Amino acid sequence: MSTKFQRVRGTRDLLPEDNVKFRFVESMAHKLSLLYGYGEIETPIFEFSEVFHRTLGETSDVVSKETYTFSDRGNESLTLRPEGTAGVARAFISEGMAQNLPLKFYYSGPMFRYERPQKGRYRQFQQLGVECLGIDSPLADVESLTLAWDLLTAIGIADKCQLEINTLGDAESRAKYRDALVVYFSQHQDKLSADSKTRLEKNPMRILDSKDEGDRALIANAPEMHNFLNDASRKFFADILKGIENLGIPYKVNQKLVRGLDYYCHTVFEFVTTELGAQGTVLAGGRYDPLIEMMGGPKTPGVGWAAGIDRLSDLVPAEKYQKQEALLAVIPADEAGESAALKVAHQLRLAGFKTEMLISGKMGKRFQKADKMGATHALVLGESEVAAQKIAVKDLKAGSQENLSLSELIAKLK
Repeated sequence: MSTKFQRVRGTRDLLPEDNVKFRFVESMAHKLSLLYGYGEIETPIFEFSEVFHRTLGETSDVVSKETYTFSDRGNESLTLRPEGTAGVARAFISEGMAQNLPLKFYYSGPMFRYERPQKGRYRQFQQLGVECLGIDSPLADVESLTLAWDLLTAIGIADKCQLEINTLGDAESRAKYRDALVVYFSQHQDKLSADSKTRLEKNPMRILDSKDEGDRALIANAPEMHNFLNDASRKFFADILKGIENLGIPYKVNQKLVRGLDYYCHTVFEFVTTELGAQGTVLAGGRYDPLIEMMGGPKTPGVGWAAGIDRLSDLVPAEKYQKQEALLAVIPADEAGESAALKVAHQLRLAGFKTEMLISGKMGKRFQKADKMGATHALVLGESEVAAQKIAVKDLKAGSQENLSLSELIAKLK
């Protein structure tokens, strides 16, 4: 087969059985977000490149290696969105929302990163997330974390996930930590990877995100953030931990957990699992107070998280998303029954019943197909049923049969 008729590497076709899981995860996230007061927002799939390149940082792997960036016919540099937060922040600025703070947004949709494809990681992937803007209290962080925990619980995977949390402190604490990292990694500069040597000059905290084995060995003995926190940062983090403890959310403080992106401060967290191989992070986020100001907007605190729907759906147990809806199979027995069968199927669908028309093959085969599909009842219409204005209703589970009018059938099913 020509490569032109194959899927592009790193993409996937979401078949009906995949979409059942995806829609379940999305619907639970949407429902819970509304309960928490988050309104749904949808930003464009592509933005001017500066929206992502400026906010994520030119030295980040996302920008330097992973974005799909191109020039359009007007010679504007555009980038397919690699994540959702920057687009929401851009919308906040360009739509003039600063007078309406605080604001809470929920989003869901495709993102794009040119990464090495593997299980749970795609170049076009589905992501959902939430952003809370305008609240600098640790209570906002606790609420955001609680929403994440409630989602994982609702879709049946909380017991498969571990919350890992850390603090990056405020600007003052981060500056002291940055200086300590520069001193430490400069002493081992000859052992750093080429990427980390660049990061050492521009943003040494990004080294802590490195996956290079040589870098990881150095990172193991690097200074830790908690030794550089000022009193305000310590209290902020302590209040968050107290909040999630009060709500019974289990957690583990991971002092090696960082965010390589420039706009993060204070809280960073991940829900991780051991059931997806190398792709262990299913939901991640934190506080990003500097972001909107970095983009030229007013100083606006923010906290939020994002989750990959692909990974979440891989963990969801089948009993959570496989609804046991009644399925009715309408079977016309002859030419006279075909017109009546169309009307009956239409009325049943309008009444809210999932209904399939089985119109080809011998009657015995059609009954077998109805049973294989999981239909609860087979509804047969032939010349005699049409004349009597009745439907031959066969209960495929009990094996019984009775003749009912359409109204009697609907009342019985309800």
